[in-house]
Amino acid sequence: MQLYSASLTDYKRLMTKEVKVGDLLLGNGNPIRIQTMTTTDSMDTMATVAQTIRCIEAGAELVRITAPSKKEAENLLLIKNELRRQGYTTPLVADIHFTPNAAEIAARIIEKVRVNPGNYVDKKKFEQIDYTDAEYAEEIDRIRDRFTPLVKICREYGTAMRIGTNHGSLSDRIMSRYGDTPMGMVESAMEFLRISRNENYHNIVLSMKSSNPQVMVQAYRMLIHTMYTEFGEIYPLHLGVTEAGDGEDGRIKSAIGIGSLLEDGIGDTIRVSLTEDPEFEIPVCRDLVKRYDRLKQYGSFAGQVPAIDTGTLKYSPFEYRRRNSFAVDNIGGKHVPVVIADLSKIEKIKPENLSGIGYGYDADTDKWHIGDAAADYIFTGHQLLDFSLPGTLKVIVYPAAWELAADKSKYFPIYQDSGFVAADERSAHLNFVMVDCFNDAISGNDYTWLDQLANDPTVVICLSSKNLNALQSVRRMFVELLDREIRNPVVLITDSNWQTPDDHLIHFATETGALLLDGFGDGICLGYASGSKLENMQVSGRTYLPVKDVFQFTNNTAFSILQATRTRISKTEYISCPSCGRTLFDLQETTARIRAVTNHLKGVKIAIMGCIVNGPGEMADADFGYVGSGPGKITLYKGKEVVKRNVDSAIAVDELIKLLKENEAWVSPPAG
Repeated sequence: MQLYSASLTDYKRLMTKEVKVGDLLLGNGNPIRIQTMTTTDSMDTMATVAQTIRCIEAGAELVRITAPSKKEAENLLLIKNELRRQGYTTPLVADIHFTPNAAEIAARIIEKVRVNPGNYVDKKKFEQIDYTDAEYAEEIDRIRDRFTPLVKICREYGTAMRIGTNHGSLSDRIMSRYGDTPMGMVESAMEFLRISRNENYHNIVLSMKSSNPQVMVQAYRMLIHTMYTEFGEIYPLHLGVTEAGDGEDGRIKSAIGIGSLLEDGIGDTIRVSLTEDPEFEIPVCRDLVKRYDRLKQYGSFAGQVPAIDTGTLKYSPFEYRRRNSFAVDNIGGKHVPVVIADLSKIEKIKPENLSGIGYGYDADTDKWHIGDAAADYIFTGHQLLDFSLPGTLKVIVYPAAWELAADKSKYFPIYQDSGFVAADERSAHLNFVMVDCFNDAISGNDYTWLDQLANDPTVVICLSSKNLNALQSVRRMFVELLDREIRNPVVLITDSNWQTPDDHLIHFATETGALLLDGFGDGICLGYASGSKLENMQVSGRTYLPVKDVFQFTNNTAFSILQATRTRISKTEYISCPSCGRTLFDLQETTARIRAVTNHLKGVKIAIMGCIVNGPGEMADADFGYVGSGPGKITLYKGKEVVKRNVDSAIAVDELIKLLKENEAWVSPPAG
């Protein structure tokens, strides 16, 4: 095993222990299972049954139901019996947080229980406490005493368990020793796993969830490495990004976190947490998983891409550190990643075509208006433009067109791989060089010519791959650049040959997001392969993704990917839970109301949580929080600190705005 994956250059599933959930098998090369969670009150038996059936019929292979207390746990029997009466045998999962007694009841009734080590037994008061080694050991003994009865029940009844760590709900004890880190998440789960193994109980799945995909991916990788080092085997993994939000942003954040791991063969079951009805999560899960069915049918790619010697790896997959590059113009160095809009498929580019990429032209005043999500460059292929450009926008063209350009401060050439070395004419300021990574038909995999452009102060390298294992191919090229000590900035070029907007979102987010999470990439350019449908890209039957302009869609996707990977902040970020039976208000409606009045607050992170269970813990990464604390009551947070309690929900959004103003996080929205 290489660090955390079966292979860093080949698509290969990570082999894990086989776990049985009812009649469903997880791990050990079984298909990646899809699941979701109900949002109904779990004491409302028929409503929960009806929603569970909708989820099953949409494709869910497991359905989770919240059981926050003994009465909800006991009611799981009525829900299960009614489902069985109607002919549905899909395994059910009880979601437990603070109540061991509820878990012990549920484990005797349904096929799987989920416990959170951060709040199942441990204290979580957000107090900094220094534990001595003896005190720490005493706490572990206390956990063992309280957790072992559940383990024994699960072993007796054949019930599966998920040990599910959440980044936002680490206990004070873990925080005191490890801090708010991926390693703290791993150790939190490992403590419970060791207790289970000591009881000879192995029917276990683990998860490492966070609303920050960067933290999530690092934690899963560390968990795999830790399990293998300590036990010589790996338990199945449940993948998910907590509180991903709704709409396009929720899908992108989920695709980056989940897709980055699936690309490396990691993950045995997935759940996409969206602030939408749970049945709408299932198609996104299916879109994520189907990519790997396609990869599997083509078999191994071994030998196509040179193997990586992990013993000499010059970057750490367990921590984020941006690759060191020098700056060429505004690309690389300490600059945020740039966005390049590919407009080359437009036959005749006009000023109005730039509106979709953040530039609005007012013909009456002859002025351009530039938005926060405005592309930095456009690629036009062979086309020179016949109108004046906004002051900050620059154009990338093929060399023959560049030679004809009158204004070489606005136009820059892009060369195909080794063609740059042989070119007679080059820009003295900025040249782009495209590399199709490890595609034998193009390069013969001979990259010695890279040394001839290495560290040329005018060169930006553009990496892409036509290989089916494109992400692994591009990552291997970054390793090549590191090994050759080539510090030129790099733009990630990703084309999609999928057909629907959801498919494009997942493809773009997975292939570029995974590399950005590893610190690779100083810019991105998203486009479409020949054969992709570029017109009328509407999402049938849904309103969350109104796509009128395919280039606006692509540009917004690029900025959303940078936002989700925390590499370039261009808008407000919402950390919104997916709702469940504990939710104390209409999450979808409230999220929409808050978004409507705060979506101009660039860089501010606002958490919208349905109840206190998902409150201060799950929103650990947020600047401000809006949390249900009782029927019709809201508690407002600044970070993890309660600022206003029991605010009437009718005025809570206004109170949130006041809180933003009091903390100088508010600016007036733009006119119009």
